[in-house]
Amino acid sequence: MDPLVVSITLFVLALLIGVEVIGKVPATLHTPLMSGANSIHGIVIVGVVIVAAQANSPLAYMFVFLAAVLGTMNVVGGYVVTDRMLEMFKSSKPTKSADDSDADEEAGK
Repeated sequence: MDPLVVSITLFVLALLIGVEVIGKVPATLHTPLMSGANSIHGIVIVGVVIVAAQANSPLAYMFVFLAAVLGTMNVVGGYVVTDRMLEMFKSSKPTKSADDSDADEEAGK
């Protein structure tokens, strides 16, 4: 069987399974789960590098480029979403520095 047909078949099956699995995740868990999964997606970039070393046709170069762009977008997006989620847990109260507490003590004298 042609390796291109096998590769496209595996890609389509992985796409369908991914959509089915993500569709079952509750909305409250979707953002934390996806941000972590996307940041771990760096393994896709490693795979792109390995496949790029063996690319030998314009179609293969196009798929390598597409995989590199999409994998990079996933990694960067994962870190951005994770950073935004962590910002939500920071305290909104201003913290007192040592200078502020000294000024408060002097004002109370």
